[in-house]
Amino acid sequence: MRILGAILAGGKSQRFGSDKAHALWRGERLIDRVAGAIGPQCEALVVCGREEPGFISLPDRPAAGLGPLGGLNAALHHARENGFDSVLAAACDIPDIPPDLLARLAGEGAAIIADQPVVGLWPANLAPALDLLLAEGACAIYRFADRVNARLVNIDPGLGNINRPEDIVV
Repeated sequence: MRILGAILAGGKSQRFGSDKAHALWRGERLIDRVAGAIGPQCEALVVCGREEPGFISLPDRPAAGLGPLGGLNAALHHARENGFDSVLAAACDIPDIPPDLLARLAGEGAAIIADQPVVGLWPANLAPALDLLLAEGACAIYRFADRVNARLVNIDPGLGNINRPEDIVV
């Protein structure tokens, strides 16, 4: 099975106040930390929603401003066009992704982390379904997950995310 890793990094970081992807977490940029966690679990890695030096970068699809679903849609289409079976996706603000995330999410169909739906495993053949949902004006990952019957996977301890500068652990 060919897995494409996708870092969802198209947000505006409004609550954070600066570029969250480049914020340091324990001395490492958040985007690099996520890349280091999911990259070894995948055949290739892309960053969605921004131009990021050192990475293959994909613009959100069909347009910017759709939240994580715009990045996920770009990744699903890139995966389909390049012969990948699935996309292992994670937002750039999830600093503690486990090294066995792919194994935890593996199984039939799509799967998301129950308390962090921006972390999930999505079959590439779901790209048309996401196109339809976005055409309807929906932008919520949980709505897409419901539509495609994604499994909810619990991880203990749960995955945290960085929303404000005070969430950073130096």
